[in-house]
Amino acid sequence: MKNTSSQKIRLGLFVIIGTILFIAGVYIIGQRQDMFKKTFTISAYFQNVNGLQNGNNVRYAGIDIGTVKSITMINDSTIRIDMNIDEKIISHIKKDAIATIGSDGLVGNMIVNIVPGKGLEEIISNGDIIESYSKIGADDILSTLSVSSENAAILTSDLLKITTAMLEGKGTVGLLLNDTIMAKDLKQSVNNLKMASRGATNTINELNTIISSIKTNDNTILGMILNDSISGEKLKTVVSNLEASSNEIQNVISNVNGVVEDLNSHNGAYNYIVKDTSLVNSLKSTLNNINEGTDKFNQNMEALKHNFLTRGYFKKLERQELREAKKAKKAKKQKNEN
Repeated sequence: MKNTSSQKIRLGLFVIIGTILFIAGVYIIGQRQDMFKKTFTISAYFQNVNGLQNGNNVRYAGIDIGTVKSITMINDSTIRIDMNIDEKIISHIKKDAIATIGSDGLVGNMIVNIVPGKGLEEIISNGDIIESYSKIGADDILSTLSVSSENAAILTSDLLKITTAMLEGKGTVGLLLNDTIMAKDLKQSVNNLKMASRGATNTINELNTIISSIKTNDNTILGMILNDSISGEKLKTVVSNLEASSNEIQNVISNVNGVVEDLNSHNGAYNYIVKDTSLVNSLKSTLNNINEGTDKFNQNMEALKHNFLTRGYFKKLERQELREAKKAKKAKKQKNEN
């Protein structure tokens, strides 16, 4: 009887242990689908795994080629994912492949997708680390939408305040909206500005036309002076000759005045001239004409000195005379000192 009870207890313990071992084996085999396959390991670094877990599938070009072996936290911004890849696929994956984390359908488990590269890199080997790309997750999108909603609410509130102030006539814009007289004045000011701008534009166009005609037309005096250097030199020569002629005429007048004084102070032919009244009148008329001509000539020369075309030349002569006077004064001073 005792032997039978002990055998039952042993049988029960054996059944329980066997059941536990069977369940554990099924669980391990379920978690490691590639347990009986030849695999090699590759790794990738991510900033966010988006709920990826050990044992999730790894896909290459839409084909399941392995599972996630381990997820290791390197630091606060880097997570390492080790993947077991079927050795048969090794000849198709190159070192420029890129790993991304996505979902299996809309609500499925998270998976690792390996995207083929575009270069001509070598075949990947065991233990290599491939590049990774982190997609924008739903949490990031919701966070961005939340911030955008808050900003939109703040903007709407500010716009409501501005609109209320404008309707109440506060501020410049509100005053313009509610004060019709100021609006009319502003409109008139804008029209005046347009007219002034149009007039300024027309004036500038006319000035440009005049300047262009002066530059291209040699028929006018100003155009000839600006464009023809030879004519400019000739004009300079004419001015010089006019000044020399003025000096000579002044000398002639001085001589004539001296002769008249001699005639007034001596006898002889003077008596005859005095007695001949017609000759005296002719001589007086001639002298008056000469004096008037000299005065007019001096006036013309003075006007020519103030003309903007010849002003520079006369100023140059004045400076030259001033320098000569200073030199003469300096020479006289040195002579007196010696």
